[in-house]
Amino acid sequence: MRWTQTLIPTLREAPAEAEIVSHQLLLRAGLVRKLAGGVYSFLPLGLRALRKVECIVREEMDRAGAIEVLLPALQPPEIWQQSGRYEAARQVLYKVYDSARREWVLSPTAEEVITLLVAAEIQSYRQLPRNFYQISVKFRDEIRPRFGLMRAREFIMKDAYSFDVSDEAAQQSYQRMYDAYARIFARCGLRTFAVEADTGVIGGSLSHEFMVPAETGENEVAYCEACGYAANLEKAVSAVAGGCSESPVVESPALERFPTPGVQTIADLAAEPYSVPPERQIKTLVYMVESRPWIVLLRGDDALNEAKLAARLGTTTFRPATAEEIEQWLRARPGSLGAVRSALRDTTVPVWADERLRGATDMTTGANEDGFHFRHVDVTRDLRVDQWGDLRLVRAGEPCIRCGESLRLRRAIEVGHVFKLGTKYSEKLGASFIDESGVRRPCVMGCYGIGVTRTLQAVIEQSHDADGIIWPVSVAPYEVCVTLLQSSPTGQVRETAERLYRELVEAGIEVILDDRDERPGVKFKDADLIGFPFRVTVGEKSLARGQIEIKRRAGGTPEAVSVDEAGARVAAYVREARRG
Repeated sequence: MRWTQTLIPTLREAPAEAEIVSHQLLLRAGLVRKLAGGVYSFLPLGLRALRKVECIVREEMDRAGAIEVLLPALQPPEIWQQSGRYEAARQVLYKVYDSARREWVLSPTAEEVITLLVAAEIQSYRQLPRNFYQISVKFRDEIRPRFGLMRAREFIMKDAYSFDVSDEAAQQSYQRMYDAYARIFARCGLRTFAVEADTGVIGGSLSHEFMVPAETGENEVAYCEACGYAANLEKAVSAVAGGCSESPVVESPALERFPTPGVQTIADLAAEPYSVPPERQIKTLVYMVESRPWIVLLRGDDALNEAKLAARLGTTTFRPATAEEIEQWLRARPGSLGAVRSALRDTTVPVWADERLRGATDMTTGANEDGFHFRHVDVTRDLRVDQWGDLRLVRAGEPCIRCGESLRLRRAIEVGHVFKLGTKYSEKLGASFIDESGVRRPCVMGCYGIGVTRTLQAVIEQSHDADGIIWPVSVAPYEVCVTLLQSSPTGQVRETAERLYRELVEAGIEVILDDRDERPGVKFKDADLIGFPFRVTVGEKSLARGQIEIKRRAGGTPEAVSVDEAGARVAAYVREARRG
């Protein structure tokens, strides 16, 4: 490809909309252009890199035994209602209407569609196992699309769905996909690590996310360097998740109500004249769960993990109650709330407590009366708790649940997610088979997603420097840029550059010839900005010495080689880089 025959609109400055470096470089290198919030057009170079990521994904899916299909993006809402996700996923569903005012859903994923397809086409255990995948456009109604392709309304995803005869067989399918994901990201040049993850709206009993370490990542991960434990913060647990408060009192004093005028927060109660440390306070939160109030109790120095709460509730349809709703149900305003049995005015409101409070003594909590609290609270004796559970966010420095060493936190970008679904969808949508004994049983499912467009941007986020992108050869839009430092239509420089360009093309190397009428500095800056793995420079001064200059983008120093051996040398470098 010749530069003058394609479209590469590079930018010297990053647009104001781009908050993180990978988004800036996507735009500056002329890979994509924004149409609307969360909606992007791919330009020629961006599309070439995207297709390479897709090719790697496709090769590894095929290698793992998955079968490619293409499923509709336009889906009837009835199938989402049948699976129970129409309400659970309503916040991300795009809904459109045809000329007859019939409602349709734009696909954010395809569990319902593929399960119905299997229900119609597979009847016997002899037809299993099966794993189907597709690479297609998906749609999610992001409230706040940001970071370019990282959180977009329209994106490309690889989604796969396995169907097995048993839980044991499903675990084998899960492991094959897990291993395939590790190969995919390694081939894309990404350093990733897998973490235990919450199953969320998708559901299921087991899931792992593949994460790319990045300070700009939207996910936070807890990990242990000693034993390798790693989990998304939404899922992470530590060795302090259970157990009573520190320094327990042997015999609890009597419950005492005391005035706390003006106290509204944990910090207020920790300050003088009360001086109650946060770890000695009970934090009382009120949530509306499908229009019903729910009390959640935590230690004062802990934060609620809403993903854990959602998992225990079995729904994502909940939100913090308003002050008006709290006063209506509990007859007190936020700041004075608690779950002491004698002070609960509505005994129908469920009370859930974090395990860290179990057995705690000498605690302080709200009295459900404005301006008053209770002290000397014995959780077992004084509180009404309907259910216990791990509901808190893990903090850095807490002991690892496996080995006891200190946990660390880091930010990361999620690029892939694997789920063991069980029979959640197959039972509701009728995907079953006749087993060897003639009994009909539901298929055991798994689902596996890779954000293809997100993976592309994650490569940039992880591999760049002050000058621009540093593409791995495996996903670079072109492997080599031949830079012509003389723009005249004839002459030795042009003839040599053209001959080298043809030689590399014939050798199977992906090469672009920078034949623009531009200054050398502009060409060099653009080549570094876009990040071609190898730049070959042909200029008058070097040719006078019978040489051509080769430079690796990844920190290489310029290397002068003879004109005659330049083509073979560059081709050898590229082939070596392809092998990794």
